Amino acid sequence: MTTERVPLTAKERMALDRVAMPEQKAALRAVNFREVNLGLTEQLAMLEAERCLQCPKPYCIDGCPVRVNIPRFIKLLRDGDLPGAAAQLLDDNALPCVTGRVCPQESQCELVCLRGKKGRSVAIGHLERFVADWAQDHPDGLAPAKPAASGRSVAIVGSGPAGLTAAGELVKRGHQVTIFEAFHAAGGVLVYGIPEFRLPKDIVQAEVDRLVAAGVRIEPNAIIGKTYTLPELQEQFDAVFVAVGAGLPVFMDVPGENLKGVYSANEYLTRVNLMGAWDPDADTPVLHGQRVVVVGGGNVAMDAVRTARRLGAAQATIVYRRGREELPARAEEVHHAEQEGVRFAFQVAPVEVVGDEDRWVVGLRCVRMELGEPDDSGRRRPIPVAGSEFVIDCDMVVVAIGTRSNPLLTATAPGLEINQRGYIVTDDRGMTSLDGVFAGGDIVRGAATVILAMGDGKRAASAIDAYLRGEQLPETPAAVPAEVHATA
Repeated sequence: MTTERVPLTAKERMALDRVAMPEQKAALRAVNFREVNLGLTEQLAMLEAERCLQCPKPYCIDGCPVRVNIPRFIKLLRDGDLPGAAAQLLDDNALPCVTGRVCPQESQCELVCLRGKKGRSVAIGHLERFVADWAQDHPDGLAPAKPAASGRSVAIVGSGPAGLTAAGELVKRGHQVTIFEAFHAAGGVLVYGIPEFRLPKDIVQAEVDRLVAAGVRIEPNAIIGKTYTLPELQEQFDAVFVAVGAGLPVFMDVPGENLKGVYSANEYLTRVNLMGAWDPDADTPVLHGQRVVVVGGGNVAMDAVRTARRLGAAQATIVYRRGREELPARAEEVHHAEQEGVRFAFQVAPVEVVGDEDRWVVGLRCVRMELGEPDDSGRRRPIPVAGSEFVIDCDMVVVAIGTRSNPLLTATAPGLEINQRGYIVTDDRGMTSLDGVFAGGDIVRGAATVILAMGDGKRAASAIDAYLRGEQLPETPAAVPAEVHATA
């Protein structure tokens, strides 16, 4: 005989404190690549779900770029209906195991959570991860109904978060979807940019496998602009979605930047994450610096410096030209980096990479900065302090100050409108200047977050579906500005 669960009152819910995410101890995780956050137990997840007030006006949904019905899946979890919670989450979000780990919920859904007006917001991201992981472990009974085939085909260029999300939405609508991926493995930035200790590769692969099982076809080693051109895809498919990201690295433009021992964060993280360069016997090796300096203050910089620590760096330092309060990286990543022994040099900017007679890095010459008035980004503008130069001894430098668009695809697509910064111009539903060609993610908005790219993919999929079914689309394109996520 079971006893009926008695719902808590609002006052009782408000008395519950936010549960803590279990994690590896700092000293242990700083020398391994296993996941830092260990995930909530079912007991902790149920307790945290009790804190949700089920607001009549769920602002959390408005704060989510992919508009997950957050109160609904949390209520189903709280009621003990894990299959229902999983089905609801998967219906809204093509990559919930990913977003539950790397989405900046603290600046989106959790930021507007009414529970946070008095106390701490509901740990929406932790609950999303719990339900998504449960769904991966219990696939039976969660397979969606097979939609009727539409007879229409869509090519997606790029298998990052925008491309995978669009593919998941389009295949649910009965369209035949083929993803063209330049690398040998699908996932885009999820596999080459985000380290294993934040987002395990098997988690990403499981999400990809689920999409493939739903009918998505993936063609790896296909570079659009080389293997095929965009006009060729237009001839073969009824619609195209371009989601190639913005993966061309930005450098500092200082003397010595071409010395041996200087990496872009893109190359460094790709070697380690996708090519397995953490293994000394890997086909694509990487330097194991003992004194590593990473230039930048965004999430990519944190990923690079924490990777360097795990590869044996006795001293790993972040050099950032603004103060701690201006760091664009997630607070959790900064906190974890500090726990793992990473050093921070704030209000410091590089002016030269110093090398020895064999052209190997031996130091980074820097100047101290003072902060002036806010610039266009809203952060205080850094100004060099005269006569403040000094050298940080190091044997490796990683530059993580941002990325820009790669012209490989756009250069081979006559008629495709791009803006002055090389990003593709779209209207408010993702349509480019070419009929039937849509675009989204970083190639439109500039380097940003995984969840914003996913939001673009979901919106574009809806527009592509309408286009394929002959429904009305906006006639007057409006350029979407590149909203570059500053990391410098």
